Amino acid sequence: MNRDSYAGAALCTFGMIILGGSFSLSRLLLDYPVLTGQTVRYTLAAALLAALLRLFPRLRGVAVRPDRRELLVLAGVALFGLVLFNVLLLTALEHADPAVVGTVVGAAPLGLALTGPLLRRERPAARLVVAALIVVGGTALVHGTGATDTVGTLAALGTLVCEVMFSLLAAIVLPRLGAVRVSAWSCGLAVPMLAVAALVAGEAGRLRPPTATETLTLLYLAVLMTVVAFLAWFTGLGRLGVERAGMFTGVVPAATLVATALQDRAMPDLSQVLGVLVVAGGLVLGATTGLKAGLRDMARSGGTVPPLPPETSRPLSSAARPARG
Repeated sequence: MNRDSYAGAALCTFGMIILGGSFSLSRLLLDYPVLTGQTVRYTLAAALLAALLRLFPRLRGVAVRPDRRELLVLAGVALFGLVLFNVLLLTALEHADPAVVGTVVGAAPLGLALTGPLLRRERPAARLVVAALIVVGGTALVHGTGATDTVGTLAALGTLVCEVMFSLLAAIVLPRLGAVRVSAWSCGLAVPMLAVAALVAGEAGRLRPPTATETLTLLYLAVLMTVVAFLAWFTGLGRLGVERAGMFTGVVPAATLVATALQDRAMPDLSQVLGVLVVAGGLVLGATTGLKAGLRDMARSGGTVPPLPPETSRPLSSAARPARG
């Protein structure tokens, strides 16, 4: 891997560690109106990201605004990755054990390893697919098995689709808009969607000030889980491409396991630890895809590390990006 790939891997890992840790802490918000809490979270996150763009000119880069097609893509990022993901996840958890939901959503690396190249009309890299399967298997070991019904299964599958769409759509607009703008616009666009959903769900009649614990949890989700984790993930995604970055969603179950163990003061069982090791093996296999070819090219070029080949390094080809109007 070249230097950008190592940085991208570190950023994706960091973002997924924050995401995994947030699942355990989110239990502290179960008594608060869910959609209202998400509206507050993304409103605060959008304000913080807008402030970053204003206060730090280097983050803005070239002054660009999303065109109509990019706005549609960003709306898709907000709809699938921020709104529907949370709604379907909560629905799934009402009808299925967390183990089932975690195992289904844990198939995201495989989904990204397959759909990323297919959208570019290319053949998925065999090594990435194998690595994704290993990560999915390790995730299943971490989460174990559990009970579900038809609604729970369908909602979990919908959550998986949203997880995959979140990264695929973001990869389309990242090259021109950058991680900060994509994060800011997607959060901003999610706010009215969530506000309308909260009204439809009748949460207006259950509004109340959050408790001190709920306030701290919402602040954590807005600042670390949304602003910091989004920037880390989108930056890493832009450097690695969707299929290689997708491997690092396998970090989530391990991070969730550690955070839950710390919060509940309970040690994980042996199968869960084994699952984490299997996930780690899959991540190493997926992250080092293209390494041997890169070393051969480096030897031929006299020591200069070349960029990774297109099928493993670029997010999406220009043919898969929307035209800019």
